[in-house]
Parts: sequence; C-alpha cells; structure tokens
Amino acid sequence: MIIYTGVRIGELLKLEKKNVNLEEQYFDITKSKTDSGVRRVPIADCILPFFKNWYEYSQAETLICMPSMQPFKYRNYIDAYWFPLMEPYGMQRYTPHCTRHTCISLLAEAKVDQTSIKLIVGHRGAMSLTERVYTHLDVDTLIEAVNKMYVPASVKC
Repeated sequence: MIIYTGVRIGELLKLEKKNVNLEEQYFDITKSKTDSGVRRVPIADCILPFFKNWYEYSQAETLICMPSMQPFKYRNYIDAYWFPLMEPYGMQRYTPHCTRHTCISLLAEAKVDQTSIKLIVGHRGAMSLTERVYTHLDVDTLIEAVNKMYVPASVKC
C-alpha cells in the first residue's frame, strides 16, 4: 500500500477512516510532515482491495490498526511487522521510507509526468511556479497515473 501510494509511513499509520473514499478511490492526508504533504492521494486499482479489507476490519478511527484495534505506533509497526517481514529476504537495510523512492521510480518508469508525480507524493515545494499556480489535476487523472505503475504478473489485481 505504501509503494503504490507514495505516502510516508506515518501518514498511512495515522490515516483516519473518515478521510478514505473507497468509491472514488482516494484518501486525504490532512496532517503531514510538510505543508506540501497535505493532499489527495489516489488509490491504484491493484491495492483497492487492501484498502477495502482494512476499512472493514479496523474498529479504530485509523484505517490501519493493530489486532487490539488500537492505532499503530511507528516503533511498533517497524519492530513487529516491517523488519520481521524484510529480514527473511535479506532486506533489513530497507526502511518504509524507501517505498516513497520506489513509488516515484515506478511512476517515472511508467512515463507519468513530473507534475502528477509531485502531486501524488506531496512534493509541491519542488514544483515550478507555473505548476503550483496553473496545474489543477483531478483525482481521476491521478488514479490513471498510479494505475500505470508496473504490477508483477504474480500479483493479481
């Protein structure tokens, strides 16, 4: 989910269900590390089922929660889930932040325009004045962009 959205792990762990629109395939980040991080994020078709499952499962205010239905704390997620998942594959040097780099790389490989990439991952500060003032892309355009990312044949969408 973090690779195909480009969100920071803290943004995903704090994402409240009330800010998720499954029908229109997006969610709103209302609090972020930077002002540019406050944005509408498209949900790619191939990860929509994960969002739906979490939405139905979670009894917390947050979309993602622990089995106790409490919101995840960053350290708990990293220690109990991230590193145990990465270690068997020899990938423990990678952090959740690396998924932002992966998202941007996949979007670039899919020939998605730089303005869309910046809007998706919340890098408006890196946008030119023209991009910031005159570019107004709707969420459907951004969904098309994330749907262009490579999906391995082993992943069923």
